[in-house]
Amino acid sequence: MKELNEKITAVFDAFKIDAELQNEKGNKAAGTRARKTSLELEKLLKEFRKTSLEASKG
Repeated sequence: MKELNEKITAVFDAFKIDAELQNEKGNKAAGTRARKTSLELEKLLKEFRKTSLEASKG
């Protein structure tokens, strides 16, 4: 679970950087990267939810 948390943090940091570049500088490529990263983040968060529920049950 610790590895999953670290991966979520790393992906979120990448998302945050790209999202800020898009918002502050109008960087279209950064916006594309942010959207792609958001999909990866969504998958990781679903995995976290599943893992967390399993841990609380067992």
